[in-house]
Amino acid sequence: MKRALILLILCFALTASAQTNPPKATPATKSPAYSASDIAAAKASHKVWVNLDTGVYHKGGRWYGKTKNGKFMTADDAKKAGYQPAKRD
Repeated sequence: MKRALILLILCFALTASAQTNPPKATPATKSPAYSASDIAAAKASHKVWVNLDTGVYHKGGRWYGKTKNGKFMTADDAKKAGYQPAKRD
């Protein structure tokens, strides 16, 4: 009987704690805050998107402006900095 009462109290305490202290939501992983108009302007000015983690730059395609760690620059600047063009865009 005592064990059942202790278990009941523990369950209640854990449930109350979980309700008052909900887990923090982790932020969604996104690329830097570039809007669609920022990306369109970069494309119009013939800039490439450099993925700083992989050392590859994109002239367009799926990853243009969308990787987590990247930036826009000219293709010449990307080449001078040692970045390589993507094999597929």
